Amino acid sequence: MGIPLKQQFDVGAYVLKQTLLRRKRYPLVLMLEPLFRCNLACAGCGKIDYPDSILNKRLTVEECMEAVDECGAPVVSIPGGEPLIHKEIAQIVSGIIARKKYVYLCTNALLLEKKLSAFEPSPYLTFSVHLDGLKEEHDHAVCQDGVFERAVSAIKAAKARGFQVSVNATIFDGADPERFAEYLNFVHQLGVDGVTMSPGYAYERAPDQQHFLSRRRTKEFFRTVFRLQKGKKWSLNHSSLYLDFLAGNQEYECTPWGNPTRNIFGWQRPCYLLNEGYANSFKELMEETEWERYGTGRYEKCANCMAHCGYEATAAADTIANPLKALWTKIRGPKTDGPMAPEIPLHAQRPADYVHDTIVKEQLKSAEDVQRDGQELVRGVA
Repeated sequence: MGIPLKQQFDVGAYVLKQTLLRRKRYPLVLMLEPLFRCNLACAGCGKIDYPDSILNKRLTVEECMEAVDECGAPVVSIPGGEPLIHKEIAQIVSGIIARKKYVYLCTNALLLEKKLSAFEPSPYLTFSVHLDGLKEEHDHAVCQDGVFERAVSAIKAAKARGFQVSVNATIFDGADPERFAEYLNFVHQLGVDGVTMSPGYAYERAPDQQHFLSRRRTKEFFRTVFRLQKGKKWSLNHSSLYLDFLAGNQEYECTPWGNPTRNIFGWQRPCYLLNEGYANSFKELMEETEWERYGTGRYEKCANCMAHCGYEATAAADTIANPLKALWTKIRGPKTDGPMAPEIPLHAQRPADYVHDTIVKEQLKSAEDVQRDGQELVRGVA
């Protein structure tokens, strides 16, 4: 199935409108991150390395709705952390659906079967289950045995109740293309509505810094995978041009503003994967972020990134600008042989600035200041 036709039409119409209005920067998918707390501790994750005082924070329903309205993107992805831990997640989802936005609720599925009754099937709601491969690969990636089987059970239960379910796979160095092709065959037979694939991003504080793909390795990996498809009907939640980009055939630059992130600290600069500070509003994020300082070829941390949250928006804009190219690529499929598109040179990129610890200290101090001001206000009233 992949992305439903109505969603493709609605998102395409949105992108066309922005193009006709000559808007240089606009959001495509809001990454709404209502908490960082998770019930897993994956070695490749950089989202849970915070003190408990931060991991215990939550965005309220009202804050989530404000972010959705302020941003205006047609699609809202709810990652984490593990969103199903949030006690008000069902209210958040229903509020977004009421606004006719397409919601992808990202989950490791450990709580999914238990929480299904809190949701109603809707063409605007998709559960995006984190599944990094077959049993051996997935349980290794999440550092816990048995998670794959629980995720598969939850997918079956959700499908049985009429929900749309996709899976989200992160690819790390050392992944076997043949095994990944087997995985794609497996999830197709499982009946999922789509697969999102993305090369792993080397988060600044991820415990495992050794197994992230270089851009060349990413392209070689996906070329091999696409060769193995051999006419099989994999339902991939990506545009034809992004898939062609993964196979090394499109010379794209990142569009970080396409997937803006709102989390417990504010609007994260510059993107979902890279945290280098926060803006107080979406307007401030879009207008005051120094976008030209980020992206492959500009910044060392971005050197190997080919993640969909950075490049799918680029591919979407290219689809509108070059519809015949996009259509031909869709018919033909990603090119798997011949020369690759030129790589972005890295010689002029600025060195990485490691700011995670500074940001955490600032947020902790801010929280302490707010708490102290509140206590002083209470004393003054008394």
